[in-house]
Amino acid sequence: MVTTTAAGTPGTRAGGSRVNRWLGHKAAKPLGFALATLPFAWLVWAAFSNQLGANPAEALIRSLGDWTLRFLVLVLAITPLRVTAGWPALARLRRMVGLFVFFYASMHLLAYALFDMGFDVAGIAADVVKRPFILVGFLGWVLLLALAATSFNRAIRAMGAKRWQMLHRAVYLIAGLAVLHFFWMRAGKNNFAEVGVYAAVLGSLLAWRVWRRWRG
Repeated sequence: MVTTTAAGTPGTRAGGSRVNRWLGHKAAKPLGFALATLPFAWLVWAAFSNQLGANPAEALIRSLGDWTLRFLVLVLAITPLRVTAGWPALARLRRMVGLFVFFYASMHLLAYALFDMGFDVAGIAADVVKRPFILVGFLGWVLLLALAATSFNRAIRAMGAKRWQMLHRAVYLIAGLAVLHFFWMRAGKNNFAEVGVYAAVLGSLLAWRVWRRWRG
């Protein structure tokens, strides 16, 4: 009986095959969708049941921003995991996870517009111009909007695969803008520990892609 699980051994191949079967199951996408909506559902419940602390509006805005970053890390981790762990079926979840990045970013922006600015369009525009971290966050959202709008097969066919891939490489720029937005937001309180974690993780994921491209 083979028990070893080193890279390339039968144990690893069997484990990878099992994970691929799970990821390829017809229930994988609905389950992934349900799990991805849980943070939002919890935040809505917490807001209505006064579970968000002394400043619920700020807690909601920041929590939605945090979940945007987490899903951004997750979508950027899909390709490295797919390649290094031998889980090609993971690719079928990438579009859905990417759309959840856009969803949480949109909810983050909506919460800011509603609770911080009272949907004052002129005030929001002035705030975007006046505060660099708001501008950076808004630019990131605009890029996410472009990626979400072109994430479907019809858009790929209309644009052509090469131009579509070039556009969707903007996810690297979005990652940089997201970390910068988070950094400037925390700069007022000199609290950079969490920023450093996200920067290190996202930097590592991007470095892996650069290394893989360099290797050819």
